[in-house]
Amino acid sequence: MERYNRDNFCVILAGGKGRRLWPVSRENCPKQFLDFFSTGRTLLQQTYDRLVKFIVPENIFVSTNQEYEHLVREQLPELPHFNVLSEPIHRNTAPSVAWATFRVLRTNKKARLVVVPSDQAVFNEEAFIDNLQTALDFVGNNDSLLTIGVKPTRPEPGYGYIQKGEPVGEGNLYKVKSFTEKPDRDFARMFMENGEFYWNTGLFLANVRYLRECLKSIFPPVLRIIDIEGQEVTIEEELKYVKEKFPLYPNLSIDYGILDKNDNVYVMECGFGWADLGTWHSMYESLSRGEGDNVVVASQVIMENSHNNIIKLPADHMGIIHGLDGYIVAEKGNVLMICKKEDSSALIRKYINEVQLKYGDEFI
Repeated sequence: MERYNRDNFCVILAGGKGRRLWPVSRENCPKQFLDFFSTGRTLLQQTYDRLVKFIVPENIFVSTNQEYEHLVREQLPELPHFNVLSEPIHRNTAPSVAWATFRVLRTNKKARLVVVPSDQAVFNEEAFIDNLQTALDFVGNNDSLLTIGVKPTRPEPGYGYIQKGEPVGEGNLYKVKSFTEKPDRDFARMFMENGEFYWNTGLFLANVRYLRECLKSIFPPVLRIIDIEGQEVTIEEELKYVKEKFPLYPNLSIDYGILDKNDNVYVMECGFGWADLGTWHSMYESLSRGEGDNVVVASQVIMENSHNNIIKLPADHMGIIHGLDGYIVAEKGNVLMICKKEDSSALIRKYINEVQLKYGDEFI
């Protein structure tokens, strides 16, 4: 299989605020721009490094918010200037993909596009490349929407789930029967034991001509003026239009906006080893554990009689932890958070709102 197919394109989604990993992920520098594991590369850079092994750099786009554009350009200086899609307002993933689809379609009408979140861990990169190339070939030859699923290894309530339907041809491809977003733990356990459900990795593929038609059906008023077959639009005209019209997009995710409302959706089972690094709980579940089943993320700590915790401290700090069980201990700058690991996402949202209200934005 040819590693570099010029029809293969990618958009990395890197515009989120990353609040579920507060206080380490902060509004002025969210998780995707952090070297979370002290590897020398941020999560965004690691995602780019993975993709550039089989997609040429000029075909890789990064979707972000205008307040993070400078971070993208600093961290990926090799990215062509116009490959950073800088949105004027925070919206969900469907509007981001709509703009990226428009840009890519104007570049290459035969393009096959993979949409990739910027906050994931992949444990077998060669398998990832092989799986994604097979998936890109499928959507290049079929007008369809394709998601990537991995078999669940635990009843994880923090992930989305995809239920497979009838198999399609040979191999590991199935029609999608249903999507379920973040079920409670009992349902997650039932899904895992059932065998028909995969974790939804958030990786999503389609050829751009078909994707354009799907997007136009859910966003008819927004793209209509400039997205006309055969109409020439300069980059400057496009950027001006996006600045004016992007706020008209509803706050809609790809899962709810397109996949859940389309009958032509498939899931490919992949085995490259995957983890979503979006929450403290999912990070704890995904990473290697040390003594006492503690996860220590690039931090200096001495722990005694402590179990089932996840610890993330600044590089120049030392933590002494005794008698703690089932907690998140996370510190960055002017905020230290010690919080029960279970249901941490809801608690973090609550405390972000309280801190912002009482003490202002400098702690957010």
